[in-house]
Amino acid sequence: MTPASEPGHDCPRCPRLVTLRERNRAIQPDWHNGPVPAFGGLDAWLLIVGLAPGQKGANRTGRPFTGDYAGRLLYPTLLKFGLAAGTYDERPDDGLRLIGTRITNSVRCVPPANKPLPNEIKTCLPFLDAEIAAMTKLRVMVALGAVAHTAVLRMMKLRQVDHKFAHGARHALPHDRVLFDSYHCSRYNTQTGVLTPAMFEAVFQAAVKLRP
Repeated sequence: MTPASEPGHDCPRCPRLVTLRERNRAIQPDWHNGPVPAFGGLDAWLLIVGLAPGQKGANRTGRPFTGDYAGRLLYPTLLKFGLAAGTYDERPDDGLRLIGTRITNSVRCVPPANKPLPNEIKTCLPFLDAEIAAMTKLRVMVALGAVAHTAVLRMMKLRQVDHKFAHGARHALPHDRVLFDSYHCSRYNTQTGVLTPAMFEAVFQAAVKLRP
């Protein structure tokens, strides 16, 4: 049975994303081509929230940030701070495991041009809501990008004006939880210098100080 925090492999909720999924399945039948499930246990204290699966990354491999450029910064950073163990080899069967950490996305299906529409983000919120409700040990969230930041706030019914997105920002959440913001670790952000490895690591350095 699929848990409430995960849509089924043929989730019909977003027609535009379903159309893209069917097209991808016809072109690349060996790819995952479906909603990408979260990576890591529900007993984690840290939840990393991304934007959506990459077309040739998670949409292909079925594991968040696996096989795309963003994972080349994310997973080595998690390994550096003891939030993962093993080796990241850009494959879902590389043996990498997360420690006290879970990775999810605001939108579970790959969107055209990596840009989900507002209604698609809203439609996927119940899965994030169910996921967080099931994470009884959750203390810290890291939002990778403004879309993930906004999704967390909407899910918690908090006003964006009171919690503005900014790289490195820290926001107090209900139930003694904390949200940290980071620019998304995308190829564009890293290659243009909007996000450097040092900037990205600083966010996780702050987050691990709250590790239980």
